[in-house]
Amino acid sequence: MTRAQLTDEEWGFVEPYLPVGEYGPYPERLRQQFEGVIWKFRSGAQWREMPDRFGAWSTVHNRFRQWRDAGVFEALLEGVIAEAAERGGVDLSLVSVDSTTARAHHDAAGMRLEEGVLDALEKAAVGAEAARQKGAVRRNKTDRMASAIPARANGGVSGDGASSA
Repeated sequence: MTRAQLTDEEWGFVEPYLPVGEYGPYPERLRQQFEGVIWKFRSGAQWREMPDRFGAWSTVHNRFRQWRDAGVFEALLEGVIAEAAERGGVDLSLVSVDSTTARAHHDAAGMRLEEGVLDALEKAAVGAEAARQKGAVRRNKTDRMASAIPARANGGVSGDGASSA
């Protein structure tokens, strides 16, 4: 397989998953359009930079959106997995879950707080928010006093309607 083309065997596997409308002729350049989608995601380029050999970029993009909305790529992935399982090529030891983006509440991690600590933290947070809204002194990143910024009726936004007099 070259960088931009599917072999006939690969195309034979992919083609049945691509929906073709009930009415009208079979799209003439369906294979080139599918290869255009592959090119786009392999290269990371913008749709408009797609080479002409795949057809008009807007046509390929529209075809991609239709396939995405129809669930073609999910069905194709499931078909590849089923084919690999049939051939005995499925190795679940390679499956992993990246949990670095999963957030958990502190209770989920087994953290225990003494009685009254959580209430004290919540009261402190409410007090800090009340002070901030009243125009208390703000601190910068180095924890030095910046300046007192009073809350205005317009939410402290300067510009139209803000008066300095």
